[in-house]
Amino acid sequence: MIVGGTSGIGLALARHYLDGGASVAVCGRDPERVPAALPQRYPRLQTLGLDIAERPALERAMHAFCEAGPLDLLVVAAGFYFNTRHQQLDAATTLRMLRTNVSGLSHAFELGAARMLAQGSGQLVAISSVAGLLHDFPGASLYSATKRSVLSLCDSYRKGLAPFGIGVTAIVPGYIDTARLRELNDGDASAKPFLLSEAQAVEQIAEAIARREARRVFPRRMAWLIALLNLLPRIVLSWRP
Repeated sequence: MIVGGTSGIGLALARHYLDGGASVAVCGRDPERVPAALPQRYPRLQTLGLDIAERPALERAMHAFCEAGPLDLLVVAAGFYFNTRHQQLDAATTLRMLRTNVSGLSHAFELGAARMLAQGSGQLVAISSVAGLLHDFPGASLYSATKRSVLSLCDSYRKGLAPFGIGVTAIVPGYIDTARLRELNDGDASAKPFLLSEAQAVEQIAEAIARREARRVFPRRMAWLIALLNLLPRIVLSWRP
């Protein structure tokens, strides 16, 4: 089950598992974003409309999907980004980011963990961002703070569920050349450092999941850049032109 799987990297990951013969449910606020031909090509694909921030809707969707069998893998790819360097966050946008990136993930992990504990197996996966690796500093974005929360939540669930054989993997990617990233960059994301294709990202994510890794950060050069930025004085990081 992939929450936030109706487009972008979530949908690309769904294709990967469908090609491997898995039964997959992709969930999102707008299920019509899934190409109409896809369910015809993949009879094992389900598309479900829901907002991850709405816990009852998520619970109903998970229950419906699991009527056919156990929940082997729950991937939370849903996320909301807002460029605070160019626009001011208002109350509604702030709440949406918190509910999607923090509360929504917590709902999904809580529901998924309960089901996996009952069945005795499974793996939880959350897609964070290298922004979550940046240390907090004055003027740091809310987005970065929410992505740090994703990593912290993964660490907590991993520690709690390890004795029961349930894995938890945090995926920490850099820039991925998705339609959304291109939209945020006037149709062209090629200037982004160490840009990866969706296919390259899926390969990294699927490998990390298969190995049940605790955390996969990629590309490696981006991880090194973040580590370097974290060594800079806080006053330098907080400076804005």
